[in-house]
Amino acid sequence: MRTGVFHETFASEERLWDSPTARSWMLVFTLALFALPLWGSDYMLAMACIVGIHVIATLGLNLTTGNAGLISLCHGAFLGVGCYTVAWLGKHGVPFYVALPAAGFLTALFGVIVGMPSLRVKGLYLAIATLAAHFILTFIFREWEPVTGGVPGTSIPHANLFGFVFAGDRRNFYLIFVCAFAMAVSARNLARTHIGRAFVAVRDRDISAEILGVHLLRTKLLAFAIGAFYAGVAGGLLGYFYGAISPEYFVLTLSVFYLAAVIVGGLGTVLGSILGAVFMTFVPEVLRLVANASSQWFPGIAGLLLPMGQVVFGLLIIVFLVFEPRGLAAIWSRVRRVFHLWPFRT
Repeated sequence: MRTGVFHETFASEERLWDSPTARSWMLVFTLALFALPLWGSDYMLAMACIVGIHVIATLGLNLTTGNAGLISLCHGAFLGVGCYTVAWLGKHGVPFYVALPAAGFLTALFGVIVGMPSLRVKGLYLAIATLAAHFILTFIFREWEPVTGGVPGTSIPHANLFGFVFAGDRRNFYLIFVCAFAMAVSARNLARTHIGRAFVAVRDRDISAEILGVHLLRTKLLAFAIGAFYAGVAGGLLGYFYGAISPEYFVLTLSVFYLAAVIVGGLGTVLGSILGAVFMTFVPEVLRLVANASSQWFPGIAGLLLPMGQVVFGLLIIVFLVFEPRGLAAIWSRVRRVFHLWPFRT
């Protein structure tokens, strides 16, 4: 137990933020985050919005892969389902507060369909099955022109809440981060329920879980459905943020990006999803800034560094799997432990 923190009831021990210090820091962080549009530049707000969308999508994949142990390589395509759903519904006059949940539930339905092979296959075979689903969905995005607009893409009306239009980065920032905060808290609470415990049991030993009464098919399909729901909401927010989208965005690289974010951040943790999404979002930006800064002295280095984003993703996955399998969340946990137990040694 941390020094100075004493729990007298189970309810106090089960709180999301179980000490006054944790609650105070969380309040400070939330106030600072939601004050960002008041002083942040356009670049900062745009990057923050992208990070928020990636956080929601990574939370969903972490529930499927990190908590339930089901590998999915079609998470990027699930974002496309959500994005095209809000685009089509928005053009037919459906308000965004109906279209966005509808995008999540429709994507969850696709998640159930994609997750059906999970009872028969697992591991690499399941990954190949979800990869096939990715290519099927991207084919639909390109060819179903009446709904998706085909290769050129389609425009998406701005989100509108009773006359208040979410146009521009500053307004979209609040829409995205309210959703991100709510879904992060929901994911954390879900992990503490019987559903979250069933996910972990299936991940660790599915046969033993079934013997103990866990319904394997229902649990696996639910894991895919919840992860896809998160991806659908993230895709809908992505559409509202960009205002237009094409199938070229939802390539296999996007699914690899989210898988890398889950591994780098930490499997099975909400904090790992957040840290992984933030870290992996800023890696290409850091490469771009380094390339631009170095181009004054080395004119050809920009053409060398900018295409290396995928190489860096692969190297990061390897490095974290070898040296820190539990990801950035474990590193942060060790740092916190030093302060929790101060002045005593860990």
